[in-house]
Amino acid sequence: MAGLASDGVNPDLSLLHDINGLAKDAPSWLDRTMEFTGEYGIMLAMVLVVFWCWWSVRRRGTAEDSVVAVAGLIWAPLAAGIALLVNIPIRGFVERPRPFVDHRGIEVLVAGKTDYSFVSDHATMAMALAAGLFVAHRKFGFAAIGLALAEGFCRVYMGVHYPTDVVGGFALGTAVALLLAPLALALLTPVVSAAAGSERTGRLVRSRRVPATGWAGRHETLDIPEPRTEGSGAGENDLAA
Repeated sequence: MAGLASDGVNPDLSLLHDINGLAKDAPSWLDRTMEFTGEYGIMLAMVLVVFWCWWSVRRRGTAEDSVVAVAGLIWAPLAAGIALLVNIPIRGFVERPRPFVDHRGIEVLVAGKTDYSFVSDHATMAMALAAGLFVAHRKFGFAAIGLALAEGFCRVYMGVHYPTDVVGGFALGTAVALLLAPLALALLTPVVSAAAGSERTGRLVRSRRVPATGWAGRHETLDIPEPRTEGSGAGENDLAA
C-alpha cells in the first residue's frame, strides 16, 4: 500500500514536483509565510469564519433560521473531529510514507513529519469544517471551501503531502460532514431550540435586540417574560369580582 506514488509517468508525483518546485525558486520569506499559513494560518482563518458566521446568523433572518444555522455551526467542528478519527485507521491501513521519504529533491518546509501521509489530516479537517459550515450558511460555506482548497495547496507546496493525500482528505472530510449531517442536525436542532428559549443561553442563538418572525409565522422575539409572583393574579381577580 506504500507505493501509491512511484517514479515514472505518474501524474501525482509530477504535480507534486510542479507545486513543490515553486518553493525552491521562492524567496525564503515566502516559504516561511507558506509554512505558517499551511500549518496554522488557514485553520485560524477557518475558526474566524465560523465565529463570523455565528455572529451574523444571530442577527439576521428568522428565529428558526438562527436555530438551524447555529445547529449547523456546532456540527462543523464535530464533523472535523469525527473525520480525523476515521482517518486514523485509514492511515494505518494504507501506510503511505511522506513524499520526501521515497523521493529525492523534495523541498521540505516543515521538518519532523514522521507519520504516514495518506490522507492529509489538515485537508480532512479543513474540508470537514467547510462542508459543515456550508450546511449552516451557503455564503460563509463557500468562503470556507476556498480556504480549504488553499490549505490543500499549501500542504503540497510544503512538501509534506502528495496531491492525492489532499484530495483524499477533501473527500473524507466532505463525506463525513454531509452524510452524517441529517442525523447530526436532527439531534442538535432540538437542543439548540431549547437553548434559544433559555434566559441564560438564548443570546448564543439569537440576539435579543433583533425581532424576527417566529416558527408559527407571528412576529416575536426570543425574550423570556418576567415571571409573575404567586398570588398576584388572584388579587387582581378578587378586585375584578
